[in-house]
Amino acid sequence: MTEAMHEKDCDSNAWWEERSLPVKILMVIGFVILGAGLLFLFGFIVRALWNWLMPDIFGLKTITYWQAWGLLVLSCILFGRIGGSGGSGGSSDRKRKKQLRSYIREEQEREAEKEEAAEKEEGPEE
Repeated sequence: MTEAMHEKDCDSNAWWEERSLPVKILMVIGFVILGAGLLFLFGFIVRALWNWLMPDIFGLKTITYWQAWGLLVLSCILFGRIGGSGGSGGSSDRKRKKQLRSYIREEQEREAEKEEAAEKEEGPEE
């Protein structure tokens, strides 16, 4: 019985499957509202930071909320995803790490082969 309970605890979808349909619908609606609120807040923060810093530092004009979103979209196009996760930046990091691991593995194999060759050249000691 404890094994069955443990398997249920380890199942990553168990918490979702235990919820009823109305609860699932309310959760999805809640997450959509939360996401929209965070997006609004993100644009507002960019506008506030721009209007606080850029006019004083560089003498630039203040911007509106939608101009702040335009800047965000432009920066995503030019520099990649915001936050540094996902997108091509994350995959290139993974690719670089994978290449580094394979290079290290190959070097270790070469060293092992050199050691084996050196041992064979010495021959068996009698």
